[in-house]
Amino acid sequence: MKLFGSRFEQVAAIVQKDFIIGLRRRATFAAMMMFALTAVASLSLSTGGAFIEPKFAAALLWVVIFFAASAGISGTFDDEAQAGTLSTLKLYASAQAILFGKMIYVFLSLVALTIFILPIFLILFDVAVENFPLLALTILLGIIGLAAAGTLTAALMTSATVKGGLFQILLFPITLPIFLPAISLTEISLTGAAFEVSLLVVVAVFDLILITASSILYDYL
Repeated sequence: MKLFGSRFEQVAAIVQKDFIIGLRRRATFAAMMMFALTAVASLSLSTGGAFIEPKFAAALLWVVIFFAASAGISGTFDDEAQAGTLSTLKLYASAQAILFGKMIYVFLSLVALTIFILPIFLILFDVAVENFPLLALTILLGIIGLAAAGTLTAALMTSATVKGGLFQILLFPITLPIFLPAISLTEISLTGAAFEVSLLVVVAVFDLILITASSILYDYL
């Protein structure tokens, strides 16, 4: 018998549980924020204040987001895996509620990461944003797909004996179809050039595919 009556209540409970644990330990947030800050500062120093092409700056931004996010996402199921409580958790909430609760938690963590790192990135690289609404929408759609793919990949990694950089190796090709148009859209938002709506549609469609695939596959894990 499930502890909560509705799927929404189960999802909300999972999100709340993970945030409480995250705030107590601060490990996930610290790993993401420190990696992002270190990466941006190192890249900025390596350029020596030289002018950065918008396309290159857009690619660097998504590289930082990807690796900083993967530093935190990879441990999404670690608490349950180490304590052996994932099966017990499924007695109180459905598998789908667990998946989407974890996914929403990861998404909100990535939103916090982006809010933290984006201003620092723009200042250190002296990059001007000509179309901020497009940049915000692009990043939002990009991290939705990253959260969906990252949550499923983290679930797959719970039984892996050797993790290392395996998480990033598995996650990168899954999210590549999102990152390529996202980089192009980010470049356009920095330059103010006209853009094709089809690029946004591509990212949104891949987000939907990743969310649907995660929902289907998680039941078999």
